[in-house]
This record gives sequence, C-alpha cells and structure tokens, in this order.
Amino acid sequence: MRADSTPGISKHRPITADLEAIRRIGSVPTILQAVAHTTGMRFAAIARVTDTDWTVCAVHDLIDFGLKPGEELMLESTICNEIRQHHQPVVFGHASAHPQFAQHPTPKLYGFESYISIPIFLADGEFFGTLCALDPLPAKLDEPNVVATLQLFAKLIAAELDTQDRLEKSASALLDAQETAKLREQFIAVLGHDLRNPLMAIRVGAELLQLTALDPSSQRTIGHIQRSSLRMAELIKDILDFARGRLGGGIPAVFEQEDDLAEELRNVIAEVQQAHQDRAIDVSVAIGHPVACDVRRVAQLLANLLTNAVIHGAADQPVRIAARSDDETFELVVSNGGHAIPAGKIARLFQPFSRDADQSAQPGLGLGLYIAAEIARAHRGTLQVISSTDAGTHFIFRMPVRCAEPAAAAENRGRDRTSLA
Repeated sequence: MRADSTPGISKHRPITADLEAIRRIGSVPTILQAVAHTTGMRFAAIARVTDTDWTVCAVHDLIDFGLKPGEELMLESTICNEIRQHHQPVVFGHASAHPQFAQHPTPKLYGFESYISIPIFLADGEFFGTLCALDPLPAKLDEPNVVATLQLFAKLIAAELDTQDRLEKSASALLDAQETAKLREQFIAVLGHDLRNPLMAIRVGAELLQLTALDPSSQRTIGHIQRSSLRMAELIKDILDFARGRLGGGIPAVFEQEDDLAEELRNVIAEVQQAHQDRAIDVSVAIGHPVACDVRRVAQLLANLLTNAVIHGAADQPVRIAARSDDETFELVVSNGGHAIPAGKIARLFQPFSRDADQSAQPGLGLGLYIAAEIARAHRGTLQVISSTDAGTHFIFRMPVRCAEPAAAAENRGRDRTSLA
C-alpha cells in the first residue's frame, strides 16, 4: 500500500514554517507512536490543512503508505478537508461496512478500512490541521477513551505550536523564567493528570467487571482491556518522564537515606525475572553503606537496564547484575552477552528515539535508556556503556552515596538566580 501510487500526489514546495514548527516539537515521534499503540493502527500522521493544501508534517508509518514530511495529497481527496469545514472528529473502524463511509470515495482511493482524524486548533481558534491514523485492516475504535486520548494529544501539539509562536514573536528576548516554568508545568499536568485519570477509571472498571463476569468470552475481553491499560500506563509514564527531561525541568528525584536499597533492587529483579522466566539472571549485591537516593527512581533505572539486557542480550547467556557501595560511591552494573554494540550507535544510545529500524517490533516507545540516563543525571551520577563481542555489554551506573540535592533542582535554582541577576 503506497500513497505515491494513487492519484492526487504532488511534491511542490511544502509549507516550510509549519513543517519546521512540527519538526521542533521533540515529543512528536512519541505522540505518533502512542497514537498507533492506542488505536491499533499502523499509520499515524500530523497534517497541515488549509483551504487549498493538505501537507503531511510528521509520519509514523509501518504499512509503507509512502508519504514523507513535506509531501501533499490533493485536498479534495481527503477526509481532512471535510473536517476543516465541520471541525468535528471522524472515526470509523470498518469503512466497507459503515453506513456512511462504505460509499465514500476516500477510503477506496487510498485503500484503508479503519480511520480516525482529530482536528488541531491553536489558542486563537485557528484550525491548523489534523492528527490522524489509518490502516488497511479494520480496527476496534468504539471505545470512548480512544477519541479522548487522541484529543488530548492534539491539544498537546497545539500547545507546543502556540508556545513556539510566542517564543518567535518575542524575537531575541527570553521568556520570563516564571512563565517558562508555568508552561512546563501545564504541559506536564496534561500528561500526568488528564491522561492518567481516565486510564485509572478504565482499569478500576475492568477489575470490577472481572469479579462479576462468568463466561469465558467476557473474561478474555476483560483480560485484553487490562493488558491494554497496563501498556498504556507504561507509555504514559515514559512520555511523562520524557517531557520532564526535555522541557528543562529534569526528571524529579526525592532523596532519602536508604538502608534497604538492596531489597528494592531484588524486588525489581524478581519482577523482570517473572516476566522472562526463560532467561537466566545472576545477581551479586553487596551494598555495605547507606545510599542517599530516590529509591523509586533507582529501581526504575535498574528495571530499564535489565529489561534492555534481557531483550537484546544473547538468549543462551545469563544477564548479570552487580551492585555495591563503599563510603563514597554506589555502583550498579548490568551485563549481557551477545554481539557488540557498534561504536556509532553507542554515541547516540542514550538519546531518545535512537531505536534502529529492525527494532520497531519491540514493545514500548524506545525511551528506556534515555530515561535511565536522565535518572543518573538527577542523582549527580554517570551512566556509561562498554561493549565488545568477547566481553559482552556492560551498562555502568555510578553515583555518590551522599548527595544533598538532586541535580535538576540545583540547575533550576541556578537558572532562577541568573534570571534575577
């Protein structure tokens, strides 16, 4: 299925400013992947739609639809043109069986059965375009949470575009530090509150249904809802941590003197082992001194590194974990066998969205190592990787056992002092 084999494609000059504005939003690839996860569809895009043009600005494409950022479809051949006029979402999961869209020319023209498109409105009410997804196969889209989630993503995109517009209009002047912090917290609040609350309602509802549903078919459906909600919870957590790291606030860490860090680490190892019972995991923990840290974040760092090692390490070799502390340093090493990581890839390993094309089938959004590196930074520590075919791959986290203030808090305090000077 390729869009460039259908009528209506043109490649004349794109709307440069809009393309650049979307490109500068670092969370767009994550949002499009989350749209695909939420809808079950394999093509997601952000389109700029005017009264004369339809231009794709960003794409997540697992069906080889063929559109690249900057390319256009004939406006009149798109459903987005109709959305531009009536300003309402369009959703259908099975076009050929739909009373309205069975005879609609667009699904037949581009060869898709399932489709969802949400309008994007800027702060002044201007219609910017759409956040859309489609697939040549039918999809189940009648769950209200699907539309609500994509509407929130559309609001996030619009908020970022509006923020960019304000920054550009301010020319070379810096935004007031308090206003910047307010915008950051508003953006994070949308992720942390408006997405998590409806998801929690779905999870609680599924648990209640499980207590009353007796037939096997209902139990299977409820199980599917529970698994999907758990995957969405993990996606939201990663997007939230990504947003905090990229928007300048850093991943927050609450430091306490931890005497039971070893037990917390063993709990993480047990959880990962339960999920991967066929993999051998060797553990050596010798934490002889208390560690001042955010134990929840250190556990998250270990979970990300250990899951990465289990997935990408050689299946016939054990994953090894070694944790120790002395009176100055806490060190955690996660090792696995297998092929060496290429030097070129190591240089970008802790950057977000650095996953290779052949890893696209892996679960999640590919933010685990980036988040682990941000957690290390928040603890004034380091996270490095050493890899060779003979010795295996080793992720090494080191941090001081005494740290009076998280790194992100110190950096933010330093910026505040600079802004007041």
